[in-house]
Amino acid sequence: MKPLPELLDMTGRVAVVTGGSRGIGRSVAEAFAMAGADVVIASRKLDNCERAAKEIEAATSRRALPVSCHIGRWSDADALVEEVYAAFGRCDVLVNNAGMSPVYDDLPSVTEELYDKVHAVNARGPFRLSALFGTRMAEGDGGCIINVTTAGTLRPDPTDLPYAMAKAGLNALTLALAGAWAPKVRANLVMPGAFDTDISKSWGPEMQAQAAALNPMKRIGQPDDMAALCVFLASDAANYINGAQILVDGGLFRTL
Repeated sequence: MKPLPELLDMTGRVAVVTGGSRGIGRSVAEAFAMAGADVVIASRKLDNCERAAKEIEAATSRRALPVSCHIGRWSDADALVEEVYAAFGRCDVLVNNAGMSPVYDDLPSVTEELYDKVHAVNARGPFRLSALFGTRMAEGDGGCIINVTTAGTLRPDPTDLPYAMAKAGLNALTLALAGAWAPKVRANLVMPGAFDTDISKSWGPEMQAQAAALNPMKRIGQPDDMAALCVFLASDAANYINGAQILVDGGLFRTL
């Protein structure tokens, strides 16, 4: 068996992280760079991607490529793949992290536009990226796909139902991908609970505090709580972990 630091070493690999300019994605991207990988930070606003890329490069001395990409647009997903391979010639890790969950008053108030937008970003885009990157990984040296969904897919709530439905589709996608290109390409699923991100901030501080009080850990998750797990799942230390569904919720859903 190789020494553990060697198994976790990502030197020479390229990791693409969607929604990588802030929140969970930002922490995950930096963790991959700290482990030795070059990273691609993809998000809708280029200035945010550039800022994160500069910070990561300064902290890790790895290359960080900022790419403007609206994950919900099919053509943007195609363009992202081409840009990654033009810059690096490879992709070893895809982290489908980008997500959105707009608030609404009640279920009848959900418009077709809101529903379609939520589905596009949370499910359609990851499907397209996984299909394209996964195929190229299988044709090359292999790789790993990590899909970030939500513990809410296991117990959906009326207050964020379009989001939970779309992310549940991503759960199904992960299980299918685990067999699509195996053994060269693995696919795994991480399901965070309440985390301190833009989505939970939209609830307001009172609801964030309530979520923390209900959690056995007496807090909500921080973006860094997800980072090391994603690096582990993409590393050689996890080369027999495929099709796994991992809750990262502080134990809130332990009764499932």
